[in-house]
This record gives sequence, structure tokens and C-alpha cells, in this order.
Amino acid sequence: MCNKLFAHTESLRKHHRRVHAIGNLYACIICRKCFPSQHCLTKHVTVHSSKNKGTNFYQSAACNQSHSQSKPAEGTVQSKCLAKSANLVKRRRNEADKKPYKCRMCDKAFSNSQCLDTHMTVHTGDKPYKCSLCDKSFSQSGTLHTHKRRIHSNSKPYDCPYCGKLFKINKDLKRHVRTHTGAKPYSCRHCSDVFARSDHLKRHLLKSHNEGSWLNCHYCQKKFSHSGSFKQHIRRHEGVKPYVCSECPKRFYAVNDLSCHMPAHSDNRNFGCGLCGKSFKCKTSVPAHFARCAYEMGFSLETSV
Repeated sequence: MCNKLFAHTESLRKHHRRVHAIGNLYACIICRKCFPSQHCLTKHVTVHSSKNKGTNFYQSAACNQSHSQSKPAEGTVQSKCLAKSANLVKRRRNEADKKPYKCRMCDKAFSNSQCLDTHMTVHTGDKPYKCSLCDKSFSQSGTLHTHKRRIHSNSKPYDCPYCGKLFKINKDLKRHVRTHTGAKPYSCRHCSDVFARSDHLKRHLLKSHNEGSWLNCHYCQKKFSHSGSFKQHIRRHEGVKPYVCSECPKRFYAVNDLSCHMPAHSDNRNFGCGLCGKSFKCKTSVPAHFARCAYEMGFSLETSV
């Protein structure tokens, strides 16, 4: 069915069942597009929700329609979905009113005292959860757990149902799946633009609608829309390298730098040249080799702006 290769028979069967199997497809009731899993269908339905404001189609209706043999009239399905939409909005408004725990430092409110205590660490700077493998500390235990899995673990339990790519945390998998489905669940409240990632929406609101606050570097006055990029930039000014390699004493400013370094301690060569077949440990080594290899073989590389 395709040119993808697998090391194990079960991996091949799993790929074929998820990607190429015809009998287990989940169909969208709006555009009739099919997907290999209910999770992918749910992500796809959000595209229609963002494009058709006021006529939102939710997961329950889409799943019921995809599994049901009877096909009710389209107007009936839409009316049911609109009713569910109204109920959802009403429930969210009621939940918003039930937030008696208010922060004394800002205007945020929370439904319970534990959420308020967690939020207060943003203002106090308290980070009681320290990583035992490096010198980073965190205000929440969940953030520490995610840090250990992403930085200090080689386990990748989450696999993409479309291409089989593996991920360390579920959040990265969800973000990757959108590249296959084309889902863009984050919509701008001011215009019709939609985005696949929340940080892209935040940057759009700052640049196009002047909504939100830029993060300004007090060293060079450079502006950032994403807190992660801002913190990484500040670390380079201050010379702080919090990411430590578990195999050698090297330290790095950013997690991406550490990820590029880790293959140096492994014998795996997962990146190859499509012209000569030579393999490499690091992805960044491929472009320079490919250009040199293409030149030696007489190919001309053209880049489009």
C-alpha cells in the first residue's frame, strides 16, 4: 500500500490496520472525509467548528453518525448539534460563576483552593519540586514529571497512527497529528484566521490585533510572544545552561540543543542521504552532506523563496 518499512510484523499490521484498513474508517458527517481512528476524527471536526461559528458539530454527534447504519436528515443532525452547543455554552457559563477563590495579585479566579495555591507560585516564584537529575526546579509536580519524561527519559510510548513516529509525551503527539489531519482548533476571536497551535494564535493576536503583552528582554530589548523562547533567550544572556546530558558533563541552554547532542552517545543512525545512502546519527548533519553529494553527482539544487 505504501513504501514504509517496519522491523516487526506486529508493527506492520498495526500500521496497515490504522492507515490502510477500509473497514474501520471513521467518517465525518460534514465533509464525508474518513479517518483511521476516533481520535483523529475528533481533531478533524474542530476544523468545521472554527470555520462555521454558530453551527458547531461536536464529537458525540460525529461519532454517533459514523457508527450508526441509519442516516438521518442533515438538518436533524445539525439541530441536535446546535442544541448540544447551547447546553455546552450554558454549562461553561455556570462553571465560570462558581469560582469563589480569587487571586489577590491579579484578576484570576479558581474553583478550589488547591488551584489557587498552585497559581500563587507564579507570583511568589516558589518552585518546591526539584529535579533529581539536573538543577531545574518547578512550581508543580506535574510539570516536573513532564520534564523528566521529555529530558531524562528515552521512552517514547506515544506513536502516530498515520506515520508511526514516536513521542515521549502525549502533548507532542497531538500537535504532530495535526500535520496529518490539517486540524486547526485555535481560532482568532477578531478575524477568521485559525491555527494549529496555541502559541501561533497568541503571536497572531499580538502582531495583528495588539492583544496581550510582549515579553521584552531587559538586556537587548528584543520582543517575544512565547514564554519558552523568552526564557531560553535570557539564559543565553546570563550564561545559564540548565539542561545536562545524562551521559557526559556537557550542558545546554535549550532542550533542542540537548536532543541534538544525545545521538552522539548512541550507535543508531536514523538519518540518511537519499542519493548515496550514507547514514548519520544527527539530522543536522544531513543537509550539508546532501548538498555536497548532489554537487559531486552533477545535480543542481534549486531553492524557492
